[in-house]
Amino acid sequence: MTEREKMLAGELYDPSDRELVRLRARARDLCLDLNASRATEQKLRQLILQELLGSGGESVNVQPPFHCDYGVHIHLGDKVYFNFNCIVLDVCEVRIGDFTMFGPAVQIYTATHPMDAQERRGKEFGKPVFIGSDVWVGGGAIICPGATIGSRSVIGAGSVVTKDIPEGVFAAGNPCRVVRKIGEHEDRESL
Repeated sequence: MTEREKMLAGELYDPSDRELVRLRARARDLCLDLNASRATEQKLRQLILQELLGSGGESVNVQPPFHCDYGVHIHLGDKVYFNFNCIVLDVCEVRIGDFTMFGPAVQIYTATHPMDAQERRGKEFGKPVFIGSDVWVGGGAIICPGATIGSRSVIGAGSVVTKDIPEGVFAAGNPCRVVRKIGEHEDRESL
């Protein structure tokens, strides 16, 4: 297996591999272009995102700055929204459903490291992240490697999602826990 294949499979891999270094440099350059663009250059932003992302770049709305490791491992549904200062460390696949919104400074991590110090010196690994449709992730939340968030759920600002969150719930805290189910037609004051 190549180091990239190991990485995507969630196995230990060498991040200094030449192909991985090249792919990260490509993503950094595209993020730099995106982050330097003006708000009036929406067409340019869409073109950059289509080149950067694995899929979904044609309808995503990203408020720069935005940063990611590879970009090509990020797959978005229709009309996904990222507010300012979001980071996606996509050493493994990140799949996000339709109409999902991320507040400012949300961080999605698939990258993680061995607990053993010797192993950690030259190897790392990852776990994919899956987020359903119509999810709202509040500002400053962190989604940790391997977490899944079910459709129609809301994650409170500043939460740290370390485990799976089911569909249709409001969850918050560190670690993030389900607070309650979300009703079908809640008003603005409910959350």
